[in-house]
Amino acid sequence: MQKKQPQTSCDTCLYYSYDEDDEAYMCDMDMDEDEYAHLLSDDHYSCPYYRNDNEYAVVRKQM
Repeated sequence: MQKKQPQTSCDTCLYYSYDEDDEAYMCDMDMDEDEYAHLLSDDHYSCPYYRNDNEYAVVRKQM
């Protein structure tokens, strides 16, 4: 049985940032075409590069 991975949201990801040239938000993670295609085609969307941008959540885990 495969362990179900939690779903993630790009809105809270460290690598999700605003690009002023394109005037849009996009992922800053350096992925090749195959990785990106796999991420988009995955039925249960779970990004392996997701990092929570909430530094307070990190501090709470350390306490």
